[in-house]
Amino acid sequence: MEETAEKLPRVLQLLWGVEGLARPGPKPGLSIAGIGAAAVKIADEAGLGAVSMSRVAAELGFTTMSLYRYVSSKNDLYVVMVEEAFGKPEPVDVARTGWRERITAWATAIRDAIHRHPWLLQVPLFEPPLSPKQLDWMEQGLSAFEGTPLTGQDRLSSMVLVNIYVRGVTQVTMSVFVNNQAIDQTDQDADQIYARRLALLADPERFPSIASTVLSGTFTEDGDFGNDEFQFGLRTVLDGIESLIHRRTPTP
Repeated sequence: MEETAEKLPRVLQLLWGVEGLARPGPKPGLSIAGIGAAAVKIADEAGLGAVSMSRVAAELGFTTMSLYRYVSSKNDLYVVMVEEAFGKPEPVDVARTGWRERITAWATAIRDAIHRHPWLLQVPLFEPPLSPKQLDWMEQGLSAFEGTPLTGQDRLSSMVLVNIYVRGVTQVTMSVFVNNQAIDQTDQDADQIYARRLALLADPERFPSIASTVLSGTFTEDGDFGNDEFQFGLRTVLDGIESLIHRRTPTP
């Protein structure tokens, strides 16, 4: 256990509950989970840019130096914040659901976590996941492909592909949603305004494909823009993975 602790950064030792080399004088009442919760609260209220060691310390009623006994850098703080914001994934019954249902539930849960904490999309990705709850998410994503003929590398690549898709489409649709909220518009209002402006600007001779799309009524149909786009894209990504599964399936 001691050897394992020496190989892990201090922040991971604390998140995993591994006993490492002790640092003198940790303040009673201060914990790695409490630091994460305080930082998440600040980011939820004021954005990721508002998070600093001094502000988190003030939120908790401790000195900034006290925090450095637990997190030695801003990147360490981000690790703790992501761990706190995502939490642990809800269990999925692998034995009773197919791989598409499992990975869809996983992807939807990631999207929902980002909706709760939009600043997650701004956290720099400086290393693969190593914290306990993030590995829980990774485990669930990989196990979604249990029972398929995909290789280990196929499963990892498929999980990463779905994760990249979720982050990308959520960032785009949330940007539209936030802007609409700021000017008191619904998604449907924004679609209609956009369609009218496109109709004015998209000359059929110069932009024939755009003009035909506007005339088809795509931008004025009822629906939930963010969810509709998310579901369409996810189904398309999974169709590609399903094609790979068919290619990996041995022929009789």
